[in-house]
Amino acid sequence: MSCARSAEQEQFAASLHGLLAAADAPAAARQWASGDHAAGLALWRKLAGLGVTALAVPERYGGLGAGFGDVMVACEELGHHAVPGPVAETAAAVPVLLAGLADERLCARWLPGLAAGDLVATLAVPPWRPYAADADTAGLILLAEPGAVRLAAAGARHRSVDPARSLSEVSGREALAQGPATAAAVARAREAGTLACAAQLLGAGRALLEASVRHAGQRAQFGRPVGAFQAVKHQLADVAVGLEFARPLLDAAAAAMTLGGHVKGVAAKGGPASEAGDGDGPTATRDVSAAKVACTSAAQRAARAALQVHGAIGYTQEHDLHLWLTKVRALAGAWGSQSEHRARVMAAVAAHGGLPWS
Repeated sequence: MSCARSAEQEQFAASLHGLLAAADAPAAARQWASGDHAAGLALWRKLAGLGVTALAVPERYGGLGAGFGDVMVACEELGHHAVPGPVAETAAAVPVLLAGLADERLCARWLPGLAAGDLVATLAVPPWRPYAADADTAGLILLAEPGAVRLAAAGARHRSVDPARSLSEVSGREALAQGPATAAAVARAREAGTLACAAQLLGAGRALLEASVRHAGQRAQFGRPVGAFQAVKHQLADVAVGLEFARPLLDAAAAAMTLGGHVKGVAAKGGPASEAGDGDGPTATRDVSAAKVACTSAAQRAARAALQVHGAIGYTQEHDLHLWLTKVRALAGAWGSQSEHRARVMAAVAAHGGLPWS
């Protein structure tokens, strides 16, 4: 399977970009941070009109049954515009989890609402992800443990470094599914959420680079735009290279997940879920972790450069830059830390006797 993005995916990204730019997503994020979720939820409904919320839902439940590459295109653009809410959970992890359980009753109960954009969902996956993001806005909260998936209720709420994001402790109530097949579905959902988070980080990094380039062309020092100085040029060039090198890893991981049937093959035809381990594709676990490491590193470099290029105004909450700076910092540790993902890559490499060219 080719990892390159198709013309249709590029058009889809452009359509999302146009919608989100016109909708003023940063304003919705500011309102979300203040506790007013109306604009953000209205934005989610607009995204549903373009099929974003239906991508990971099988066709039989009103979704599009799209490949994971399409899901990543959407999540990247949502990160590019700092869209508030549980993006990775609603757009990827929860629909993949429910479809993977292959329980007709559960799928019919929630997947149509997710596809239509009427339902915002979140989940906790301890110990990988102990808290649920934005549980106060979610109509469905799940607690996904290796041996069981439970309907959950939100408990104590914790502030995130990202003002447009909250983290809640959850307690399990009704058991929805248990057993070995459940563990496989939880593992797939974990990979889906991790990869969606990586896509958001890549999109946020792109936004930070674009903002830095604009500011460097407008801000003048010593009678010249600061972007004319080599120190600034080289710094922004390094950011651009990092983002460009991260994208193929994201696309390769999406291809590995799609090959493994994470979206199309699980329950879409009414069959049982696959019982492969952390990723159905032979390299999915390794590729997802590699993508998360690369996208996080690239976004963090973009954040550091943006803060330096913007100078003092980059530290202020009045400037929109902080929406992406804080989001990168929050998502960098979400769905597994850099050290955890590097360890998974090394374990996968060691298990296969080293790198193919070593």
